[in-house]
Amino acid sequence: MPRTSIGDCSLYVERHGDGFPVLLISGLGGHASYWQPQVPAFSREFGVVLHDHRGVGQSDHVKMSYTVDKMAADVVALMDALEIEKAHIVGHSTGGAIAQILAIEHPKRVAALIIASSWPKPDAYFRREFMLRKEILSGLGPQAYVQQASLMLYPAAWVAEHNEALRSYEAQMIASFPPAEVMLSRIDAIMAFDRSKDLARIKAPTLIVGAADDLVIPAYHSEALARAIPDAELKMFAGGGHAFTQVKPRDFNQAVLPFLQAHTPT
Repeated sequence: MPRTSIGDCSLYVERHGDGFPVLLISGLGGHASYWQPQVPAFSREFGVVLHDHRGVGQSDHVKMSYTVDKMAADVVALMDALEIEKAHIVGHSTGGAIAQILAIEHPKRVAALIIASSWPKPDAYFRREFMLRKEILSGLGPQAYVQQASLMLYPAAWVAEHNEALRSYEAQMIASFPPAEVMLSRIDAIMAFDRSKDLARIKAPTLIVGAADDLVIPAYHSEALARAIPDAELKMFAGGGHAFTQVKPRDFNQAVLPFLQAHTPT
């Protein structure tokens, strides 16, 4: 298993292809495998870097008080360890929150920024949703938590059509589920995240993408990010749910790759 030390822990890392680096940063689940539908298309032109976040998957299951700032610091440390001076940053959901911090605090490390299905700050809907997810995990355990998440992540028709494959994927997620206190702390981290007042500082070329039928992070959050980040472009998909990168990978790839190509340093 490819693992890279970032000082106080080791992260599971995958690298695919050559060319200018693109870091694909996954959401709350934190698994590199989330991006499997993107790897073949992206790695034809770019050097794709994926990692399991600290605390989850095949990275060290560190028990600590998590914050999105610490998650972002792990990405910077990973770039340092891999000797990546500058990269395109593509973040989904919590990965999009991490991407915001990277662009705000480490602008010289970011060539172009893609923020998918993310949010500028939590609101009442967000807090209701993630408090309930905490209660499900605490009261019913990982199996119920993972199965409930699927109903929120994917459109109903897609779940019905891909039920068997989804059950297999859920079984993998349950088998590799981190200690409950790690995931609970990660939820606390995203509920505390708010860099909305700093978004005007982002200078990197930015593309915001989202889905109109996203139940986890409703579309108005993507619209708010696009308004707050200077000169940001906005691309909204009619459907695909929160995990539209998996549900409609070809559409996502075709929207994002030309933007990255246009902003790759020569």
